Amino acid sequence: MKKLNVVFCGTPDFSVPALELLANHPSINLHAVITMPDRPAGRGHKLQSPPVAEFAKQHKIKLIQTENINREPDSIAELEKAEIDFFVVLAFAQFLGSKILQLPKLGCFNIHTSLLPKYRGAAPIQYALLNGDEMTGVSIQKMVKQMDAGDLVKEHPVTISPDETGGQLYTRLKFQAALTLNDLITDILNGTVSYKVQDEAHVSFAPTLKKEDGLINFETESAKVIFDKVRALKPWPGTYTYINSKRVKVIDVSKESYKVSPGSIQVIENKLVLGTAEGCLRLLSLQFEGKKACSDRDYLNGLQGDLNLTLTKDHL
Repeated sequence: MKKLNVVFCGTPDFSVPALELLANHPSINLHAVITMPDRPAGRGHKLQSPPVAEFAKQHKIKLIQTENINREPDSIAELEKAEIDFFVVLAFAQFLGSKILQLPKLGCFNIHTSLLPKYRGAAPIQYALLNGDEMTGVSIQKMVKQMDAGDLVKEHPVTISPDETGGQLYTRLKFQAALTLNDLITDILNGTVSYKVQDEAHVSFAPTLKKEDGLINFETESAKVIFDKVRALKPWPGTYTYINSKRVKVIDVSKESYKVSPGSIQVIENKLVLGTAEGCLRLLSLQFEGKKACSDRDYLNGLQGDLNLTLTKDHL
């Protein structure tokens, strides 16, 4: 049986399991990989290839690195001649123009880590946790010009653990993305792909997060909101507050039953307890700028009895 001719578009480590599946699938000919250019990284600012590019080089797969594939006429012309069956797009960081969307016989399929139409955009994993959702998943949609708005061809729900962090869910979903892609390939081979129009009445968005989104306001936010924010934004962009006008990274918190007024700190049973708009939290693990991360008890022991602690809105 003739193999399906496929192009993969992706960039970070999140994309690699799906790429590896395509590279090893017996019914797929991986014609090319398209990814972002090398970037300076590390202290020496040496050029470093994206993980997807590294995989392609190691496995001798045709590699196209570009800031914008839509502006690469030579590459587009070559792909047109190659008679591509479909594109797979996962965490690519580029939009595909009409010419490329219409290039493959079956279209371009984007893998998205939410149950669309919920959380269209760049940060669906974090927003599911920020909102305290109990369920998320992987969706594959046939791409159109509008972001994440194409017809759904595959969905796989994933239950979220109550204490799960952004990093943990990221890892689970990057492997689930590959498994769901495998299911789509099976449907394509069997001629059983079905298309479901997204319900625009239930659309929500998950825009790109910024570092300042990690600021915690213990006076106005509830314990549950803060707990979900800490786990959602771990490891990136992280959460922080200010104690005695010094910026503190909030690494781990736990819910407590003490009575502490909103926006204040108390030391109770050698625990650092912070009052919120509703309920209170223990600051289990923290890190001041320029210092090593530590537990609340190690931090309190280091104060040597000077327990005059105040939550401030920012630095002085």
